[in-house]
Amino acid sequence: MPTKFFVSLGTAPMLLGILSIQAMGSWLETTGISSEEVFRGQRLPVLPFPDLEKDDQDDQ
Repeated sequence: MPTKFFVSLGTAPMLLGILSIQAMGSWLETTGISSEEVFRGQRLPVLPFPDLEKDDQDDQ
């Protein structure tokens, strides 16, 4: 009889733990997707690369 009582006492915290882990995982996934959307528009600046064909003609 006492074992059933202890099992019933342990069931609720286990279920709450499982549900909270699922909710936290969902929240982390949503936060990650949102942060990707925020930083998607930020690009590196365009760097001026020298024109290789123009440099080859200048050397001749």
